[in-house]
Order: sequence, then C-alpha cells, then structure tokens
Amino acid sequence: MKALILNSGLGTRMAGLTANTPKCLVKLANGETVLGRQLRQLHCAGMTKILVTTGYMAKKVVNACANSAEALKLTFVENPAYQTTNYIYSIYLAREHLHDDILMLHGDLVLDDHLLSDVLTLPHSSMTVSRDRPLPDKDFKAVIKDGKIVKVGINYFDNALYAQPLYKLNREDWTLWLRRIEKYCEGGEHGCYAEEAFNDISDIINLFPFDVGLRLCMEIDNADDLQIANNALLRT
Repeated sequence: MKALILNSGLGTRMAGLTANTPKCLVKLANGETVLGRQLRQLHCAGMTKILVTTGYMAKKVVNACANSAEALKLTFVENPAYQTTNYIYSIYLAREHLHDDILMLHGDLVLDDHLLSDVLTLPHSSMTVSRDRPLPDKDFKAVIKDGKIVKVGINYFDNALYAQPLYKLNREDWTLWLRRIEKYCEGGEHGCYAEEAFNDISDIINLFPFDVGLRLCMEIDNADDLQIANNALLRT
C-alpha cells in the first residue's frame, strides 16, 4: 500500500498564516506541523511508501520532509498549475506512481494518533465519516445508500454524514476512480474536486463509511479550524 498526501493548494482561507509557508507546515499546539504529524503517524502505522503532491511553496514542503527521508520512501510530484487547478489534477500528474492500494488524505488533515492504524485494518475501501458531528455547510458530506457511499461533495445534505477526505482504497476500486480522473483531466476538467469523478461511477465502486465518532479527524481550512484542532490536541 502507498500513502498519497495531497498538498498542492494555496490555503487562502488561512489568511496571514500561509503568507510565508504552505498550510501543511503550519505549527500545531504540540509543536508538530500538520505534515510532520501525518508523516509520524504513517510511519507508526507501518506505512513507508509515501507520495506527496506539491504546488504552493513546493521546495519548502520537500525540505521539511528531509528529516523523515531515512525512515520513509518519499516521492514528490509537483503541480506547476496549482493556482488554476484543483487536487484532481495533482492526482493526474502523479498517476504513474499510483498503481497500489492507496491511503489518500488531504495535507491539511489533523488526525487522532491511532486513527490511521484503524483505517488500515479495514478489509474494504472506506472513507472516514462521523454520525456524531453535525453536517457542515461548506465542507464534505457523504451520501449513504444501502450501507455504501454513493456521493461525496459539499452540496449534499439528504441521507448524508459529516465526512473527511481520508480514504483507504483497495486497488480495484482505486483503479476505477483513477481512470475516471484521467478522463476528466484529459478532457480539460481539472478545476473540480476528484470526488466529482467518483460520483460519476460510484455504482461500480465499493466505498464504505468508517465512522470515527468524535475522534479527531478534521481539515484545517481556516484559523478557527486550527484553534479547534489545537484545543483537541491540548486535551489529549
């Protein structure tokens, strides 16, 4: 299995916090960066093959990973068009490296220390959700039908659960999704979420919800999110 960390974005909603550093290198209350915490957790979960997509301040991301180079087999793929594309295009650029089972996560996710290990034990393709958290207005929701996830996006509310972009994807399911991503990007559609490609073919992908309850699993989209995550870390 290979981990795919998506780190191409500008992080504009973080205001001044990302003026001189990419969002994944913002410091948390415990002294770790978001990316440093992810790499540590991946290593603790037994993951060594990790691909990181970059874009905004790519060199800073690569340099920040230098201390992990000996323990991890890191590959970097830069998206030079990060200002005009979404992470669907970063995945497309990295496609030649993505023929394994995949653990895919966004580079701004802050996670409970044991969550990755739990996700990796799941036998089927899964996305993290929570039945205990309220549906967000602007962030991802997962629509559930007959026990499977059939839609992922920000505008779904009916039969939906709070969701975060942490996926464990078996090779068969991931290959189908990746082929659809390729079709999107080669057709000039590279400014959307990768989940739009999934939604097109969700009927042939077996993606199941993994309920994490109230455990820490959240994206840091803005300064308020950072404060919430820091408060959670300080309580542990």
